[in-house]
Amino acid sequence: MSSPASSGPLVLVTGASSGIGYELALLFAVNGFDLVATGRSGKIDAAARGLARYGGDVVPVRADLARADGVEAVWRAVERTGRPLDAAVLNAGRSIGGAFLDTDLDDELRLIDLNVTSVVHLAKYVARHMAAGRRGRILITSSLSATLPTPYETVYGPSRAFTRMFALGLREELKEYGVSVTALLPGATDSDFHARAGMNDTAFGPGMRKNSRKDVARQGFLALMKGQAEVVGGDAATRRSALRNRFLPETLKAARHARMARPRR
Repeated sequence: MSSPASSGPLVLVTGASSGIGYELALLFAVNGFDLVATGRSGKIDAAARGLARYGGDVVPVRADLARADGVEAVWRAVERTGRPLDAAVLNAGRSIGGAFLDTDLDDELRLIDLNVTSVVHLAKYVARHMAAGRRGRILITSSLSATLPTPYETVYGPSRAFTRMFALGLREELKEYGVSVTALLPGATDSDFHARAGMNDTAFGPGMRKNSRKDVARQGFLALMKGQAEVVGGDAATRRSALRNRFLPETLKAARHARMARPRR
């Protein structure tokens, strides 16, 4: 899979190896986009082969976006295509479950590097590139967790609150350049997200009813294409939760999340 050489639209998707990111990349592929698709592990190569079956060209980039050199490698891959970037999905992210007193500081600082710093770093390149061409669409993945305090995911929720407000602020700035920015706020989704966060021994573990990652991706894709400011990813119950969170006291929301996210052991 070499650099895309077709005349179709080009999209960058980070965190495209699995979960919502892969489903988003798949939607772009079936809708005629070529892709630069990134992931931290070798899974991105297998994902890229699967995406390429839908007819588009796919450039897989294995990079750790928690590192500045990983972000730079991704942007160099985009530049090597020699083509304008029509859309960008800044989706890579992770959580860490557990009591803040017990979790590892270095691990949490890496979470901030991935969920916050890499988004700002990569968005700087993407926004300037699109503004110069006076067109483009940017989707930034946040979370329903952006709307409440998240005890036992104490660093994750604030990181997603940042990406939500960053997306909405950047959206206003880029309007005059013909570039739209959309924030995607998924609720709990049927991916390995909570397992990778070490939260299988919580209410978010196996057995919890979760939203379909395909549905969440579809909602994000359609909102991006319509130029919406933000969209809650999930079913009607998830959307109702997002609406309630606008009015509930922060202390009440914190206590409710603590009951869900507190380890059972």
